[in-house]
Amino acid sequence: MFVLDRRGRPLQPCSPRRAKELLRKGRAVVARHTPFVIRLKNRNASDSTVQGVEVGIDPGSKHTGIAVFRADVFRRTGLYGIQLDHRGGHIRDKLAARAAYRRGRRSRNLRYREARFFNRAKPQGWLAPSLRHRVDTTMSWVSRLSRWAPVRAVHVERVAFDTHAMSAGRPLEGAEYQQGTLAGYEAREYLLAKWKRRCAYCGATGVPLNIDHIHPRSRGGSDRIVNLALACIGCNQAKSNTPVEVFLAGKVKPLARVLAQAKAPLRDAAVVNATRWSLWRALEATGLLVHTASGGRTKWNRSRTGAAKSHTLDALHVGVLDAVSGWPSRVLVVTATGRGTYARTRADRYGFPRLALPRTKQVHGFATGDLVRAHVPTGKKAGIHIGRVAVRSTGSFNIRTTNGLVQGIHHRHVRMLQRGDGYGYGTSKESIVEPQRSGHAQAPEGFPASVCSPA
Repeated sequence: MFVLDRRGRPLQPCSPRRAKELLRKGRAVVARHTPFVIRLKNRNASDSTVQGVEVGIDPGSKHTGIAVFRADVFRRTGLYGIQLDHRGGHIRDKLAARAAYRRGRRSRNLRYREARFFNRAKPQGWLAPSLRHRVDTTMSWVSRLSRWAPVRAVHVERVAFDTHAMSAGRPLEGAEYQQGTLAGYEAREYLLAKWKRRCAYCGATGVPLNIDHIHPRSRGGSDRIVNLALACIGCNQAKSNTPVEVFLAGKVKPLARVLAQAKAPLRDAAVVNATRWSLWRALEATGLLVHTASGGRTKWNRSRTGAAKSHTLDALHVGVLDAVSGWPSRVLVVTATGRGTYARTRADRYGFPRLALPRTKQVHGFATGDLVRAHVPTGKKAGIHIGRVAVRSTGSFNIRTTNGLVQGIHHRHVRMLQRGDGYGYGTSKESIVEPQRSGHAQAPEGFPASVCSPA
């Protein structure tokens, strides 16, 4: 749990049991509900020994993993995990719909709207709104964690793959697969993302995957990344050195899919690579010590500690480390929901307003997105409901809880826990892993073991 001193300055995080004891004895008060932060009544930061914590960030297109951990030489102890779910896809769709409305109005028999092309100069470093959102939300949470915990350094993946080592213009041949500590991990991580961690030929998931040459090397195929795919052991042995056209003969759709996927670019990887540099520059501007690494090194670290593939565990394994001694069993899932909209109308399929929304966003002191607690004494909805509220002008609210949507809660039964901040909160269990494979260091006691495929 995050701990603040009496003046709101961050102290070393404590365990949930210790936080509960401080609250029970009256030595602390709740400063924030989610994430849970307490503030001590009678202690200053100068009176305590603050070791400090570090933050690991695993940027992603749809999800970003954030881990808060205590670092001791090269050993890390995970203290807190956050999975940040972005809404970049939603922003992109909204912008595309707005552009379609504008184009439609120009072509109809309406007031003429002049097309503008040459007054849209973009400054250096400009990012599309859907991409800028990913950087801004990640930086927002780094800033929040810096207010709640004594953050000393940040570890971030600046590149997902070593594209120089996988350049399509230069094949990876011979000993290049065997040289260096991280040999093969960059290419494997790229292929896992490209083929969505499933067999390219049968679509099997959750099984060991091998790297296969689509066009066999014995028949003139190269070692370039565009000629590599993932195959389960059965398909890899059955295909052997057979041309893919012969191996998938009579299967028109699977063959077309494999050939198209082999040449298709990675949209999510392009999004991540477009934002990683902006994220790194923004982190550097905070004044914190920033360490960078590649996704291949992260995967190599996970293979050594036996960790499963998850966003928060990837964040814990970013950079240089020797061992991981523990990790919380639950992860805070933070979903970017936005703070509502200024528009007080809804548009029809042609872009014209079709209905009006209330002029005020607050009803009886509550606004949509607030975290509330409802205690309903009687009726079908009797009980305690905690979640995000959706207000109605009638005073009958809807509450989205972890168990589903509860409708028709009267505002008299609702109490405020936390004002809406543009995010929805939930929890999930951390990935379960199996024992470490031979040839690597044994996973620490209490740390989940890996279900990652050998690929």
